[in-house]
Amino acid sequence: MKALLPWFIVVLAIAAAGVLYQGNHTKSVELAKLQSSVQELEALRSENEELKNQIVPAEELARLRQDKLDLLRLRNEIRQVRDDKKQLAQQAQSALSEAQRAQAQAHAAQVQVQSLSTNLEAVQAATTAEQRLKAFAARYGLTLTPEQAALSTCINHLRQLDGAKQQWALENKKTAEATPTTQDLMPYLKDNLWPVCPGGGNYTIGAVSAVPTCSMPSHSLPQQ
Repeated sequence: MKALLPWFIVVLAIAAAGVLYQGNHTKSVELAKLQSSVQELEALRSENEELKNQIVPAEELARLRQDKLDLLRLRNEIRQVRDDKKQLAQQAQSALSEAQRAQAQAHAAQVQVQSLSTNLEAVQAATTAEQRLKAFAARYGLTLTPEQAALSTCINHLRQLDGAKQQWALENKKTAEATPTTQDLMPYLKDNLWPVCPGGGNYTIGAVSAVPTCSMPSHSLPQQ
């Protein structure tokens, strides 16, 4: 029995050591878990502090919202200004085109006025020349042949028709390619009467840019 006692003590010591080791291991595991929990708590506390720092006061939040609304309003105003600027540019371009068109029409009217003035002067000159020719013939007892008298009168008629045509084109804003009718020119002729060629010829009015003609071969105006 005495011989077994030491072994029994050894077994008890080993069992006690095992129990002690197991307890220490359990405590180590629990300690590790506790440390992990402490670390997580510290992390949560740090995040909480950060969130507290990031919380925006109600006044600041209202100001930010108002700033956002103001920014949207300014963007809309800028867009409206751009649209207005574009529209004004289009209107300015249209006005410029209208001004250029009006200038071109004024220039064309001025050219027609100059042409009409030239033709009227030619008609007056022809009338004066015819009158002088008749006066010269009467003064010196000269007699014009019927052909000469008919030619002089017909040329005078052609000049009158050309002057009436130019005046019709000017007052009615016609182009150089327009061709008036007999009725169109009646108001611009003396006593509203259509001239008749004394040689029996027929008059052709023609376009504004062309001189009137007579069917008689020798009755014609010089080309301008």
